[in-house]
Amino acid sequence: MGTTINLTAADGHEFAAYRAPHEGAYKGGLVLIQEIFGVTPHIKDLCNEFADLGYDVLSPAIFDRIERDAEFGYDEDQIQKSVALAGQSGIEAPILDIQACVDHLKVDGPVAITGFCYGGSLVWISAARVQGLSCAVGYYGRLIPDHLGEQPACPTMLHFGSRDASIPLTSVDKIRDARPEVDIHVFDAEHGFCSDRPQNHSTDAKAAALALTLGFFDTHMID
Repeated sequence: MGTTINLTAADGHEFAAYRAPHEGAYKGGLVLIQEIFGVTPHIKDLCNEFADLGYDVLSPAIFDRIERDAEFGYDEDQIQKSVALAGQSGIEAPILDIQACVDHLKVDGPVAITGFCYGGSLVWISAARVQGLSCAVGYYGRLIPDHLGEQPACPTMLHFGSRDASIPLTSVDKIRDARPEVDIHVFDAEHGFCSDRPQNHSTDAKAAALALTLGFFDTHMID
């Protein structure tokens, strides 16, 4: 359904982005940020799901600044490699790539951002720093409590799992206390409840979070 295009960030870096064009009535643009594993078939599937609902979706290959076409599996060795690459990638440079995606989509209408895991953390930073976003929805971003000094500049929603071993509920409470204006939801699920990993996936939590996400988009993605 989708294709890969190349975009250029403000610092001249050229990167790949998976593009899934909308089906049916156009609802706006959406930047979808990868997990630590790269722009995997799972991430492309999520892009396609949103495209089927009317969104033009771009998913930037965040790791292209370090390693082109980086993609990892779920065994322990692959996880360690992906965590290391995410650590190298950091926060600052990916924001330039996300801004380029927003700028590309913005010419056609309002743009939102969503992301998962590492991408959920980048959504939080993007909500504060990226220009032109109508709203932001982050899923289980583990680094958010470390960046509560960032003030979202657009309406922001966050989703977490109550049984997420990497993001305890005390961390979610810390976000609530620091940013009471942020719309936070907690589901009976583990980390990665939208993932294609059977041990983490929760059909009920994914569906409930998606319904809230789409309602949030409908409310805030106004030209």
